[in-house]
Amino acid sequence: MAASLLRRGASAAGHRRCPAEVLRRLVSSEAAPDRGPSRAAPEMPPFDHQPRPYAGMGAAEIFEKRKAVLGPSLFHYYQKPLNIVEGKMQYLYDEHGKRYLDCFGGIVTVSCGHCHPDIVNAVVEQTKLLQHTTTIYLHHAIVEFAEALTSKMPGNLKVVYFVNSGTEANELAMLMARLYSGNLSMIALRNAYHGGSAGTIGLTGLQTWKYPIPQGEIHHVMNPDPYRGTFGSDAAAYAKEVQEHITYGSSGRVAGFIAETFQGVGGAVELAPGYLKLAYDIVRKAGGVCIADEVQSGFGRTGSHYWGFQTQDVIPDIVTMAKGIGNGLPLGAVVTTPEIASVLSQKIQFNTFGGNPVCSAGGLAVLKVLDKEKRQAHCADVGAHLVERLKSLQEQHEIIGDVRGRGLMLGVELVTDRKEKTPAKAETAELFEKLKDLGVLVGKGGLHGNVFRIKPPMCFSKDDADFLVDAMDYAMSGL
Repeated sequence: MAASLLRRGASAAGHRRCPAEVLRRLVSSEAAPDRGPSRAAPEMPPFDHQPRPYAGMGAAEIFEKRKAVLGPSLFHYYQKPLNIVEGKMQYLYDEHGKRYLDCFGGIVTVSCGHCHPDIVNAVVEQTKLLQHTTTIYLHHAIVEFAEALTSKMPGNLKVVYFVNSGTEANELAMLMARLYSGNLSMIALRNAYHGGSAGTIGLTGLQTWKYPIPQGEIHHVMNPDPYRGTFGSDAAAYAKEVQEHITYGSSGRVAGFIAETFQGVGGAVELAPGYLKLAYDIVRKAGGVCIADEVQSGFGRTGSHYWGFQTQDVIPDIVTMAKGIGNGLPLGAVVTTPEIASVLSQKIQFNTFGGNPVCSAGGLAVLKVLDKEKRQAHCADVGAHLVERLKSLQEQHEIIGDVRGRGLMLGVELVTDRKEKTPAKAETAELFEKLKDLGVLVGKGGLHGNVFRIKPPMCFSKDDADFLVDAMDYAMSGL
């Protein structure tokens, strides 16, 4: 640890602390654990919003009640969990009125901004008229939303099934793939996350999210990770491993292949360039269909494209989506071709809340806001600025091993040794708390929890980006 601190002894001002000072700070850290840089902490950009006074239960009481009445599997961020009571665009407010810059968007869910007025109005007005009927009756909202959504899809992806979450969307996509292909074996990537149901836990390739239950004919192939992967950015080598897995580990016929183009929970990992085109070709020749999990990377968040899979120049057979599709509403969708969609008509396929009028009205409002406010172009512009600043920060702090992603779908991986890429687990946890104290909320990901996931609401500005990087610099300088 001492050697690591010596390597990271450069201050943000550009001069280097002497080894004696670093060792003195290391020895005295136990007596003064919160001591940080001598310079002033960065200030959050101004924002014209006054949160309402909060008179509800406090954080401590909520936390105790939560432990008593909610499932013990629930986890929370921070040593002292935050009681978030209000949100406005890219900012959140706790019970005391303190403002935080939301750099995680409710786990990549708030696409347009917290409480965006257009979306709130659409939801409220529809709720006043009709809150729920299900699809056994007709309603204009579901078809208007479906038409708008499919207009964003390439190729023959023209049929929509609405569901309530990304987990449910991936379950339905897997069912479609098996019914359409007549095969059982599904191929997924290591380091992937596809949901928390029994079936999608099988698809998930991270041990931290998996229970010891049968996976059900699911095979995991190498993750084409340019930073940590066995073959670096060599897409052809990873694709060859897919072919070998089909040849040696299956009957030679598969149902389908599912992949996130940008692995979210796995740590904002963008797949090696060209990988999906090669993998899709192999899978289709083996009788399978190709599924793109766009739960986190869709709707223009990458900046360069509306859908993550377009960054790999492919058109999937099935696309799953959720999270940003509803800006916080419980909404998901599966979009596929008419031919694949028809397999579900063999039996009754029904979702009580899928395409609910309120969620459909809200989802349509999201699409309109993203277009009206040109959020894809905004993500490209702000994201490029943020990546440039993060890479400059990487030059100053040895703890930053990798900066990756595009648009507002970014990851910063922290390591104690750049050559060995040793995960900086303890340091990440410390920085996580320091950033919160500075008013910055980021996500964590990767198998070891050593990746900062930066995926804010898409109204995030360059001033916000600068404050985020300045806060990271300030926190890292105090390690």
